[in-house]
Amino acid sequence: MVEDEIKLAKAIKAGLEQQSYAVDIVHDADSGLAYAETEDYDLIILDRRLPEGKDGLDICKKLREANSSTPIIMLTARGDVDDRIDGLKSGADDYLVKPFSMPELYARLQVLLRRPPELLASKTKLGDLEIDLTHQQIVRGKDRIKLSKKEYALLEYLLRNRGQTVSKDKLIQHVWDFDADILPNTVEAFMRNLRKKLDNPNKPSIITTVRGFGYMIEDS
Repeated sequence: MVEDEIKLAKAIKAGLEQQSYAVDIVHDADSGLAYAETEDYDLIILDRRLPEGKDGLDICKKLREANSSTPIIMLTARGDVDDRIDGLKSGADDYLVKPFSMPELYARLQVLLRRPPELLASKTKLGDLEIDLTHQQIVRGKDRIKLSKKEYALLEYLLRNRGQTVSKDKLIQHVWDFDADILPNTVEAFMRNLRKKLDNPNKPSIITTVRGFGYMIEDS
């Protein structure tokens, strides 16, 4: 997230972390562009008006010129039609006018994350489990399975990459914040706990370990 209003940025970060997202924050255009160009983010929340006379539109244009397809939600206090058109023409995928409600931001974020190439329905089946991504609920039969926020984030990222092997480094990059001090052993511990909660003892494990490479949820 690139947002120069520190109080707002912290509030959005806290709200998104409650929804199991890992969020990195920067407060100026140069840092925002540097992060976006060097890290593999799932989505960028970008303020339009930034310090030192720089504009979120410039970041958007530079990323699209570099062939970045990362979804971008642009935030602005300016809500007239021309401003929205400028934001969309610069390459933004969505445009949200301040002040906005957090549930609306969540909804728009979920829509963008469901777009191809990682198309994922709001409800999906995984063996005998039904996973509701909108409400972050997992049910086996009539029993609801409770996961921690990090366990859920790991599961959802594996689902979004279903059929592909995901390395521990990739999981650390996408599930934890940029400055989090996480080791591969930490990922292993979370995966063990996740499997204990998800697996049916009478059936093969839902999450496959690919020795030396990472983890995978196979295509059904």
